[in-house]
Amino acid sequence: MARPQLGILAPVPASGRFLAFGLAPGADVRQPMRRLRAARLDARTVVGLGQPLLDALGRTVPQLRPFPAVVGPGCAFPSTQGALWAFVGGADPGESLHRSRALRDLLGRDFRLDEDVLSFGYDRNRDLSGYEDGTENPKGKAARAAAILAGQGPGLDGSSFVAVQRWVHDLERLDAMTPRERDHAVGRRRDTNEEIASAPESAHVKRTAQESFTPPAFMVRRSMPWGSLGEHGLYFVAYAASLDPFEQALLRMAGQEDGIVDGLLRFTRAVSGGYYWCPPLRDGRLDLRAAAP
Repeated sequence: MARPQLGILAPVPASGRFLAFGLAPGADVRQPMRRLRAARLDARTVVGLGQPLLDALGRTVPQLRPFPAVVGPGCAFPSTQGALWAFVGGADPGESLHRSRALRDLLGRDFRLDEDVLSFGYDRNRDLSGYEDGTENPKGKAARAAAILAGQGPGLDGSSFVAVQRWVHDLERLDAMTPRERDHAVGRRRDTNEEIASAPESAHVKRTAQESFTPPAFMVRRSMPWGSLGEHGLYFVAYAASLDPFEQALLRMAGQEDGIVDGLLRFTRAVSGGYYWCPPLRDGRLDLRAAAP
């Protein structure tokens, strides 16, 4: 029986690494994919395949597509589409580092590591801005329905799509804003997490309210803070049964519907973006029937 990768619906761990791989020049991905298919997947690891990898394999997964580069008034969301993406969660950075090394070695030299981002939990699922992240996440059966494909057939049922972006915060700019300005940019009160009904239409909560789209844009977010003193922010992760909900929200954040840009962009910017398909599990291993030779 096909099952989702366990890390998709699991609580956000204390630590982890986000990895994005491209393909090396002249890559032959058939042997690495056979090794990946034979390996048992750790319950805290999630693996996603991007369009470049599927193209190299001559395979197609319905709905999967490259991440779109989106431009709006005074803002841009770049596409840095990779071939393979992974999240490796752990109890501490050392553990996730060694497990990430094992995954990199399993893929071999045909895959080039383009992004390696150490992430961590902060103050009960808060972003580094101090605001709680993922408040509107669906729970229980609703979360599974939002994130996991069903009724699509063997090799697809139990899979998921994931949209990822790395955001870089300007916390000095945020600190210079008044508490009211900060809260109205987000649409919630930082101290209580209470939604502000009178917030402007640019408030992030209003821009991305899941029920405000047709059909509703339900996603399961598993984002985590990341960074160092010099650069830091949020690694955004959203799992869904379709990429459409995220893309609807992204276009609205960029102001493409009505010219109103999301208030978050007053203190943060996206520097990466990718779409990936997360295959289901069968007997503890990735079920790659839909993707691999």
